[in-house]
Amino acid sequence: MTDVMDGAVVSMQEVGGRTLRTATWRLDEPSDHLPVLFFNGIGANIEAVAPLAQTLTERPFIMFDMPGVGESPEPLVPYNPFTMSWTASQLLNKLGVGDVDVMGISWGGGIAQHFAMQHAARVRRVVLIATSAGMLMMPGSPKALTKMANPRRYIDPEFMMKNFETLYGEGLGKSQGKGGHMSRLKPPSPRGYMYQLIAMLGWTSAPALPFLLKQETLIMMGDDDAIVPLANGRFLDMLIPNSELVVMKGGGHLFLLSHKDESVDAMRGFLDRPATQDEELAA
Repeated sequence: MTDVMDGAVVSMQEVGGRTLRTATWRLDEPSDHLPVLFFNGIGANIEAVAPLAQTLTERPFIMFDMPGVGESPEPLVPYNPFTMSWTASQLLNKLGVGDVDVMGISWGGGIAQHFAMQHAARVRRVVLIATSAGMLMMPGSPKALTKMANPRRYIDPEFMMKNFETLYGEGLGKSQGKGGHMSRLKPPSPRGYMYQLIAMLGWTSAPALPFLLKQETLIMMGDDDAIVPLANGRFLDMLIPNSELVVMKGGGHLFLLSHKDESVDAMRGFLDRPATQDEELAA
C-alpha cells in the first residue's frame, strides 16, 4: 500500500468527538487551485482512491477514512449525512482550509451532495461519481446489491474476486488493474460497515437539489454500472440546476480505474473552466 500513499501526509485528527485517519496531498504547497475534499465509497479506505490524488498533481487533496473504515477507530455512536458533513467541515477548519471543490463516489457521492448543500458557502464546484439521490434511486441489479451489502466482499479476498464482475461490471472486469485495486482495500470493521449502511437509510437529496445545490456540478456515470445504473445520473442531472452529465462508455461502477485517463480529463476540464458569473458574484 505504501506506493499509492507516496506524497501523502497521513495523520490521526480529533474532530467533532471522532478520531479520523486523514490523508492530505500538497496542502502546504502553493497552488492556483482550491483543495479537493473527497468522500469515498462505502467500506473503502483512503488507499482505494489515493491514485486519483496522485494523478491530480496540480491540486491539494484531502481524504479521510470514515469511522470504523481503514484505520479510523470504530464509531461509538451512529452518524448521518448531517453530522458527518459537519465533522468534515470541522476537519477543514482544523487543517486551515477554507473553500474547497468537493468530490464523492458512490456512497460518498451522497455525502458530497449533502456537504455541498449544508456548507454551500465554502464549496465552489461539485463532482459526483457513480452515485444517486439516495433512497429515491433506480436500484441496481439485485444480484449486485446483495453482494454489495455483504461485508464479506472486503474481508474475504476469494469472495471478492469471485463476485467482482457482478459487483463492478465488465467495464472494469475486462480491464487491467483489478488485482491492484483489491490489494489496496482494507476490511472495515463490521460496526463501521453497518453504520455506513444505516447512515443513508431514509436519506434522499432529491427534494432539496433543485433549490440548495446551486454550485456547478459534474455528474460522471458508467453505462455498464450494475450497482448505480446510469438512470440515477440522469435523474441527478435533471434535478441539479447547474449540472452536466458525462457517461463513460462501457464503464462499470469503478470506471475511475478502468477509464482513468478519460475520467481525469473530464474532471480537469470541468474544474479548470473559468469562473461563471454566478461564481464571481459569490466570491
